[in-house]
Amino acid sequence: MDKNVVKDSSLVKDYINGNENAIAILIKRHKQKLYSFIYSKIQNRDSTEDIFQDTFIKVIRTLKRGHYNEEGKFLPWVMRIAHNLVIDHFRKSNRMPMFSGTEDFDIFSVISDGELNAESKIIKDQILNDVKKLIEELPEEQREVLIMRMYNDLSFNEISENTGVSINTALGRMRYALINLRKIVEKNNVILVN
Repeated sequence: MDKNVVKDSSLVKDYINGNENAIAILIKRHKQKLYSFIYSKIQNRDSTEDIFQDTFIKVIRTLKRGHYNEEGKFLPWVMRIAHNLVIDHFRKSNRMPMFSGTEDFDIFSVISDGELNAESKIIKDQILNDVKKLIEELPEEQREVLIMRMYNDLSFNEISENTGVSINTALGRMRYALINLRKIVEKNNVILVN
């Protein structure tokens, strides 16, 4: 890694202290990664562009208000904001479509068999909650890598950059996280299928 590259944390401090150019550097530095992450979830260029812009609007507002607490993890924080905005996008767009009433209208023609029924949804939600609780039992380093990989969709190269460890160390932590999760599941007799 180039030693002349200014760290994200330094750019954040510079921006908070009034250097408007610092945020431009941060946006340029992380644009491709963030844009790709959003597009992989949305699959629509216009919506991706909107969410990308909304993400940095939130970032700028948070920084200007002084609500960002520096943990040296700028990119994962930005990715989490983007992830939440993607979820909001899907919540807004999943409203029930409007139909004009006709004599031939049949409600069953618009109901998808692929939808989760209430019981399946409850079971799925419970499984997701159980998994989150199990992940909390992992050692911090393993939990961090697992969350970055599985929830933030980061590559091991990106995880290595964000955590300051080698790719092999990141891979090792992920491997041990999965091994330990299996042990925790067995120990607690948790059933993760419906």
